[in-house]
Amino acid sequence: MNPEIAALRETVAGLHRELTRNNLVAWTAGNVSARVPGQDLMVIKPSGVDYDDLTADTMVVCDLDGTVVDGGSPSSDTAAHAYVYRAMPEVGGVVHTHSGYATAWAARGEAIPCWLTAQADEFGGEIPIGPFALIGGDDIGKGIVGTLSGHRSPAVLMRNHGVFTIGRTARAAVKAAVMCEDVARTAHLARALGPPLPIAPADIDALHDRYQNVYGQRPSSG
Repeated sequence: MNPEIAALRETVAGLHRELTRNNLVAWTAGNVSARVPGQDLMVIKPSGVDYDDLTADTMVVCDLDGTVVDGGSPSSDTAAHAYVYRAMPEVGGVVHTHSGYATAWAARGEAIPCWLTAQADEFGGEIPIGPFALIGGDDIGKGIVGTLSGHRSPAVLMRNHGVFTIGRTARAAVKAAVMCEDVARTAHLARALGPPLPIAPADIDALHDRYQNVYGQRPSSG
């Protein structure tokens, strides 16, 4: 296994600790994957392995049809991840969780309206709901791609299932999963208190543009 893939296995193993640290998963549920740059390969979590036992060596390398290239049995969501990578070449990472508040919205088949500036920043509007699909084949991947193609949100709530997020890197996809749960929790609490106040579409656009293009550190010109 070449050094680039070895390093990516280390990265993906480490990112799974972010799922547990942020209380996004229970038992062995959930997974992170990353596309191997310049190759039709991905690195993904093994199936049914405790998070405490995940290491770089346990990560599984698959091709973009979901066939194992190196390692044991991959996540049961491998076909969904593989479909996303085949259909969306700009995506470098995919994450799946059953985080409690976001999955509660998915159980209702309800998108999360954009009531928060933090949601406008990260998601550019509502967090959409995707279709119901059974685990194991391409149907979940098709639902993810069909819902997120042309949408600013990097997260989709797959109906009766849970959260899938995408990013240019696996770390970006993990961040989207963390933020999705935070938004879902706050939106739930706000609605319990009464009708939340909407944000004007033009303000959502301005907030998203600022966060995506101005916020944070930029490379030095000097």
